[in-house]
Amino acid sequence: MDEKEFTQLMHRYQAYVYTVCYRFVLNAAQAEDLTQETFLAAYLHRDKCPPGSEKPWLARIAVNKAKDQLRSGWNRRVQLAAEGEDDPGGCSQLTGPPEQQPENISLRTECTAAVRKAVCALPQPYHDVAVLVFLQEKTPDEAARMTGRPPKTVYTQLSRAKKILAESLKEVAEP
Repeated sequence: MDEKEFTQLMHRYQAYVYTVCYRFVLNAAQAEDLTQETFLAAYLHRDKCPPGSEKPWLARIAVNKAKDQLRSGWNRRVQLAAEGEDDPGGCSQLTGPPEQQPENISLRTECTAAVRKAVCALPQPYHDVAVLVFLQEKTPDEAARMTGRPPKTVYTQLSRAKKILAESLKEVAEP
């Protein structure tokens, strides 16, 4: 394939390659960069393109470039996206599992603190058993032994404590 044929190939499949890249990275600027990298790699190895299979060959190169980008250490870092079509609100683009994103960690910490505060605010006789079971992670039977109360009483107090906690934490659970 000579340069003129490659130029025609590039013009014919440019939008297709961009779309393939964009579907993986979901970022217009990265997709443009990956499109250029795809065509550069294709140009350098144009002699290996099977005749008549240009489109799937370019697609495979684009997919591999996009996957490499997603696996890169740079992409795993938290990046602030510029305001634009990919990020209309100027929000940060966060990569990685949702449970490791700062917003989710912060929400989980706030919820844990609210539950801890609500458990500590329970009235007696629910307070002692609730602290032992919910905060110190003791079993109800262990809590019964530690407080000197019958196990059935502890189970009843825990049930009532859960109802009180559910009422007091309603506003925390609502969005």
